[in-house]
Parts: sequence; structure tokens; C-alpha cells
Amino acid sequence: MIENYDIVIGLEIHAELSTKTKIYCGCRNEFGLEVNTVCCPICLGMPGALPSLNKTVVDYAIKMGYALNCSINSVSKQDRKNYYYPDLPKAYQITQDEVPLCYDGYVDISVGGIQKRIGVTRIHIEEDAGKLIHDESFSGTLVDFNRCGVPLIEIVSEPDMRSSKEAKSYLETIKIILSYMGISDCKMQEGSLRCDVNVSVMKKGSTEYGTRCEMKNISTFSGAVKGIEYEARRQVDILESGGTIIQQTRRWDDDKGQNFLLREKKNADDYRYFREPDIGKIVITEKKLLDIKDSIPELPNKKVLRYIKDFKLSEKDATLIVESLDRSFLFESVLNIGDVNPKLISNWILGDILGYLNEKSILLDQTKITPRKLFDLINAIESNIISSSSGKIILIDIFETDKTVDEIILERSLKQNSDIDDLKNVVVNILKVNEKSVIDYNNGKTNALGFVIGQCMKETKGKGNPAVLKELVLKLIKKD
Repeated sequence: MIENYDIVIGLEIHAELSTKTKIYCGCRNEFGLEVNTVCCPICLGMPGALPSLNKTVVDYAIKMGYALNCSINSVSKQDRKNYYYPDLPKAYQITQDEVPLCYDGYVDISVGGIQKRIGVTRIHIEEDAGKLIHDESFSGTLVDFNRCGVPLIEIVSEPDMRSSKEAKSYLETIKIILSYMGISDCKMQEGSLRCDVNVSVMKKGSTEYGTRCEMKNISTFSGAVKGIEYEARRQVDILESGGTIIQQTRRWDDDKGQNFLLREKKNADDYRYFREPDIGKIVITEKKLLDIKDSIPELPNKKVLRYIKDFKLSEKDATLIVESLDRSFLFESVLNIGDVNPKLISNWILGDILGYLNEKSILLDQTKITPRKLFDLINAIESNIISSSSGKIILIDIFETDKTVDEIILERSLKQNSDIDDLKNVVVNILKVNEKSVIDYNNGKTNALGFVIGQCMKETKGKGNPAVLKELVLKLIKKD
């Protein structure tokens, strides 16, 4: 019966910021350190410890706000959100309630080639809580406070999404913009990017939203998709059975593929928000706002359009290159070296290079490839110095060694033979021992041509120029 309902989705994305220190103290902001080694009296909320706001956190939040077309509050404040949980030693979280830094923005997403605008309600800054550790090797639960005070921005969307596909596209768009801004490493496996998903359903044609339920701290895009679809079905089943949806906070279990009740949803009044008394107003000058706005690089959606227009790439290829900063940098750097067909660069990056990275489960910057090496490789193939098959062999050495393309060609004896007289002798000899293939070709069996060229390549140990060999074979077959 779910087809009789519309799904209404809103997302709250929490992105950890890549600052050197935490939001209110001088502790290092670094993942993976030994438990409880980067926390101080401020992180732990000790009596008398006073927080001091990290200015870079404010700059990063405003930068993201401009990227998402938000208005900026030049004067804002911070508030205390009061609740008790074992990983929150102060029993309150410093955040922003009434006056966020950024508000009333939007971002355009694409699903199946169709553009849709998603509203961004607000972006505010806040501190992260600690982390609860559960393990079969010990009983009970331990707490690591290293993450306390790690700076976050929370990006709150309008309930504008109507499918899990739209939600996934929105998440992917936000992630790539954060990466382009250089303000978050977006490592979802480390918790740097996670989201709360709000889902409700309403009858087709209705304009009144249903009661929403929230799923907390989903840390994968696939988990968000599956969680949305599960929760929508759960709510529709309740309504179709004559029941009522109760506003709740639920926990998504990715392994089990279902969510579970955590608590009845709290309202804002339950958190007893009030102004943070230990931190003054946040005041940003007009000059500062202009400087931040001017520092924003070309955004990925604009870059995709430029690649399509200027380099004649398909939308799919342009998107695949742009979605990775490393791939985009490699693509443009090769273009800047010299005259090379952009489509050839795209084919190598999205084909053999991406295939190698996926096979090895590594990133581009973990290899020894450089723009100059890729340029020289493509140029060697286009100049008929090497064959495309030899290029694939050379690429592996490019990834794994510091050798230049010329050094690899020389060392592996991969230089292509394009000498017409030399190759003509090869073709003549191959045709002599394959007279049947000549007869077959002249009788209309065109696949015989490929066999003959293959034999020629075998005779030259793969070094013969295939284009020259094909031309010679055709000329001599027709002559016969």
C-alpha cells in the first residue's frame, strides 16, 4: 500500500570540521589517538573551566553557508542544550538554537537527470560528544572522551525530499561540497560525516505532513537509503492497520536492516535551551564576510557544467571526475601541461586508473602517479611510440615506481615498431602461411582480417603498430 502514500524526508547532517584544535579548547582535533589522551578540563566540563571559541570553526561554517546559498547572521550567539547521557560529561552541549550562523539556503540536486532544489533551513556550529565503547572482551560500557569538543556544523534541510534516491543525492551533494571547501575530511567510516533522518508519510494528494520519526547517527549513504525505505513501510503498515504514528527517536541497525525504538521524541522545551553564559556574541564584520565569500573555490555543480561545455565530456563522465577532488585535480593538471584530448584523459582516469584504485582499495594520492606521467603516457600512445596495450603495462609501473614513462619504455623494450618496410616483410610472411585467411576475407569473411592482424602482432611480439599493420594487410590482401 506504500504507493498510495508520499514519503516526506528531512535530513540533519553533522560534519566534523578539519580544524587543528577543538572548538572550545586547545586540544588536538585528531582521529584515532589512544582513548582519553586528547581531553582537558574544558572537554570534560570541570568546574571553573572556561571555553574559548575557535574562530576557524566560525569561518568554516560561514564558508559552507555561502556554498549552500544561505543568508548569514552577522551577529549570533551560542546556547546550552541540556540533556544527560554518559558520553556528555557536562550534561549539556554548547550549540546554537535561536540564532544560527547561516539560514534560508538551498542546494540543487540531480536524480535521473532531473534537477530539484532542496531547501536548507540552517547551518549552526556545535561541539561533538564523546563515544561509548561496547566490546565482547569486557562487560559494561566504556567512554572515550577524545571526541568531546570536536567542532561540528549541523546542516538542517527542509522536508523537501520525497524518495530515498533524492535523499542519497542530497547527501552526496553535501559531501562533495564539504570536500571542495576543504573544511571536512568527510570520512564516514571515522564518523566525520553522519546524519539524522526524519521520515513521515502522508496520503497521496494530501498537503498535511504526517507525524515524523527520527533515526539517529546513520553513518553510511546505503544505511540512509535502507533506513528511509524501512521507516516509510513501517509507518504505512501502522496507518493501514488503523494505528497512529507516535513521534519517536529510533536507532537504525544496518546489520539487521531495521530500526528500534530509543525514546519518545523530545521537543525543544525538553532541552531547556538558554544562552551560553561563558561565550560572548559572535560578531562578523562585513569585510570578514566578503573575504570568506571570495575564498570559495569553483563548486562541483558548476565544474560539471564547465567540463561538459568546454571539454565535451558526457554528464556522467564529468560528474564521476568532479566528485573526487583528486581526480579533478589530475584531469585539469594534465590538460594544463600541453595539448591533449580531454576525452582521452577522462577515459584513462575513469577506466584503468579508477579500476586499479578500486582493486587495491587505495586513493589516488597513495600512488606515485603524477599529471606529468599521465600526460607523457597518453602522448606516447597518441604519437605511436607505444601501443595502447603497452600503455596499460606502463601504467602499473607509473603507479608503483618513481620511473618516468621514457625510462619504463626503454627498460621494458615497449617502443612500438612503425617502420613500414620492416612491418611489410612481417605481413608478407604471415599472408604466405595463412592463404586460407586471405581467401576467406576475399569471399566476404571479414573476421579473417582480425586473425591475420593478430598473427602479425604475435610475430612482432606486440610491438608492431596495429594501425600500420592493418593498412598493410588490407593493401596486400586486396592486391592478392
